[in-house]
Amino acid sequence: MKKILVTGAAGFIGARTTQLLLEQGIDVVGVDNLNDYYDVQLKKHRLANLEKNKNFHFYYGDIEYIQILRRIFQEHSFDGVINLAARAGVRYSQENPFVYMTTNAMGTLNLLELMREFSVKKIVLASTSSLYAGQPLPFTENLSVNTPISPYAATKKAAEVMAYTYHYLYGIDVSICRYFTVYGPAGRPDMSPFRFIKWIYEGTPITLYGDGNQSRDFTFVEDIAKGTIAALQPVGYEIFNLGRGDSPISLNKMIEMIEEYTGKKANIDYQPIQKTDMTETMADITKAKNILHWQPETDFKTGLKESVDWYLNNIEWTSKIEI
Repeated sequence: MKKILVTGAAGFIGARTTQLLLEQGIDVVGVDNLNDYYDVQLKKHRLANLEKNKNFHFYYGDIEYIQILRRIFQEHSFDGVINLAARAGVRYSQENPFVYMTTNAMGTLNLLELMREFSVKKIVLASTSSLYAGQPLPFTENLSVNTPISPYAATKKAAEVMAYTYHYLYGIDVSICRYFTVYGPAGRPDMSPFRFIKWIYEGTPITLYGDGNQSRDFTFVEDIAKGTIAALQPVGYEIFNLGRGDSPISLNKMIEMIEEYTGKKANIDYQPIQKTDMTETMADITKAKNILHWQPETDFKTGLKESVDWYLNNIEWTSKIEI
């Protein structure tokens, strides 16, 4: 592939995926609306690094608006699309479900319709492990995910189903990547790894929903980006879990490790667990291994240490990031 459209290019996963594509000599057209769901200076930091590469072309825009996307499709000929633009966050989706539907579902439809119109035959669509709520561990791609428990998960399911429709009707090749709790340097400040690093270092009380025994299949961003790129290969229509696929890490264990890496003690403010929270996640990644020839390389201890080091090495401005 010579040229890829990456939506959400200034996002956490989007920026790392874009960087790896550029390192492989692939031209990347990036789109991002730089919304303020979390501190925009972090998105601008990622974007500034990408813009150093002459093969990166950036458009400020929102995938909700098809007229903006149409102009981009008219100006460029794409070999594939990686759709990483999304409204993320389970809890906030309860407060503003409408923007989740317009971005995650309608935005995906806009891309699929333009791909049909301009004969672009490959899309990689970011989805979520949140769809597996209530299912037995480890989560496999053939489990029924028809009962999402948050607007966020529901809109991701809508995007998956619409992608299948365009595959069936128009032959678009679709890879769905269901991500499992992505973390790493320059991560999202609305997620627990970034928040806990910042709060523990500052001495700010940690807001912890539940008793901290809930666990996640934390997956390093570099591994996720590599899996996303591997999913560009032709597969027809397939869903892939991208996670560590081994023992989940509890929030309490993560807090202990951050205390060790920062030399600071956490002050924890316990709050009732949220109705939309999942107790545990764990991916079965057999399918991604067999078809994409992908598997994660970074263990949680190494990845969390890199995340803490990145925060501390950039403390002059990371300490100012609002959460």
